[in-house]
Amino acid sequence: MNPLNPDTMLYPVLFLLGAIAGSFLNVCIYRIPAGESVVKPRSRCGECRTPIRPYDNVPILSYLILRGRCRGCGARISLRYPLVETLTGAAAVATYALHGWSLASPVSFAFVCALIVISLIDLDHQIIPNVISIPGIAIGFLAALLVGEPSWRSSLIGLLLGGGVLWLVAELYFRFTGREGMGGGDVKLLAMIGAFLGWPAVPVTLLLASLSGTFIGVGVMIARGSDSRTPIPFGPFLAAGALCALFFGEPLIRWYLGLIAPAV
Repeated sequence: MNPLNPDTMLYPVLFLLGAIAGSFLNVCIYRIPAGESVVKPRSRCGECRTPIRPYDNVPILSYLILRGRCRGCGARISLRYPLVETLTGAAAVATYALHGWSLASPVSFAFVCALIVISLIDLDHQIIPNVISIPGIAIGFLAALLVGEPSWRSSLIGLLLGGGVLWLVAELYFRFTGREGMGGGDVKLLAMIGAFLGWPAVPVTLLLASLSGTFIGVGVMIARGSDSRTPIPFGPFLAAGALCALFFGEPLIRWYLGLIAPAV
């Protein structure tokens, strides 16, 4: 690889911009479940509530300089903050590497950012905020109209299929068990995924999410000595399946279609 390739030189800039976006995602993850504004007040320490100085709010670097502690009160800062910033920086690079100079790059980056926020909020609170998923459905479909990748037809079928499949699963589970097994947030999340990625990605996402969710869920239940009633958020598994579909979609879809319709 030519080290002076313009694309290669662009990657650090993209990573930095992505990490800055990740800093904002951390604010969203913390404030949206609390019903707080993500715009104001400015970022502050969760313990002493002291506003964070601009030079202490540099993504990743500030955490390392401060050794993971608040400058004011010395309270420990969660490792999640630099991890989210790093992950978002990597997402900016990966989506550009996937799509290059096209509108599909920022669309895919915004989609990945939404998945990161949704996953961590679901892990913490076992909710998927409507304020992200419902606008996300509309934005995904609008992006398909403007970008054409996927086509608007595939996007429309994807959002209907994604929402419809999980709604049906949730309804059948409730009728047979009398318990709610799938939240409405998961239904809307898969509809959003279908809107952004198109209908072929829906079964792949659902299959990967179900397999990984079952494997990890059983492991968690065994480790905790709990039963099947233990609530395990499904949103992160749907998000992981969607990321696989986004970056490795075509071979995964061919593999999946080969399973359900093998060559004769």
